[in-house]
Amino acid sequence: MSVWLKPALRRKMRAMSDESAPPEQASSAQTSGESSPKPAAPSNPYVSTEDYVQSLLVTIILALFATTFLVQAFKIPSASMSPALLVGDHLLVNKFIFAGERDAGKWYDRILPYRAIRRGDVLVFKYPYENHPYFVKRVIGLPGDRVRIAGQHVYVNGAELNEPYAVHDPMRADPYMFDFPPKNLDYISGEIPPDWANFLSRNVQHGEITVPADHFFVLGDNRDNSSDSRYWGFVPRDAIVGSPIFVYWSLSPPRQALPPANTRAQDIEDFFKRLLGLPHRTRWNRTLHEVH
Repeated sequence: MSVWLKPALRRKMRAMSDESAPPEQASSAQTSGESSPKPAAPSNPYVSTEDYVQSLLVTIILALFATTFLVQAFKIPSASMSPALLVGDHLLVNKFIFAGERDAGKWYDRILPYRAIRRGDVLVFKYPYENHPYFVKRVIGLPGDRVRIAGQHVYVNGAELNEPYAVHDPMRADPYMFDFPPKNLDYISGEIPPDWANFLSRNVQHGEITVPADHFFVLGDNRDNSSDSRYWGFVPRDAIVGSPIFVYWSLSPPRQALPPANTRAQDIEDFFKRLLGLPHRTRWNRTLHEVH
């Protein structure tokens, strides 16, 4: 005689039989060293607004730290440092390399590789006069050095300086370069700042000037096309920004200037013309070119 059981009763009896299994059988999975897999946590394909904000803040902080303490971008506007630096060179400047004394005691002081300024270094600094634009020149005289120029040759502490980087333009030979400090300031007094003219008139000894403490005498490599310490004086230590590392992009000047746009449509057309011309004007051989 068959016995008919309700489905609920059959499920209950099956559960009771499972619970009454021998201990060895029930624990076989545990003794075999295998554990039953745990269900994986559901993944969230969406990034929360908080994550976006945190990432943005970290990026901003790193960018501010880099531009404040580490590097800064500059563009060369003149030919005064040619051929080492050309008009249109875009530089990354190391801002911390000479900052050891200024940053002494700060939290990042021990992790940044500082060094002293050396003769021959290329400096980026704030021009001491007018609206303080940025200049790029080469260090010739250190604090305490005696400097003079005669016949396009530079003498420091009585010895002629070896300058493989210096170039001269015979078409624009500057008489001020041939004899510095000049013996007579009358013919240039209107072309140089009054403070510098007063310094030269009072501090020249034996045809030389002595670089004061915490100041530097700088010249452009393109000697006959450079506004430098001959014309406006020394560079204060606290005006120095840093030293160029390399050229990250170099763009030659346009061969001919576009005529001024009269309409908005012409303005947009000129913009795209300049944009399309960038690959042809880029000096690809100067990309990542180191500055010496």
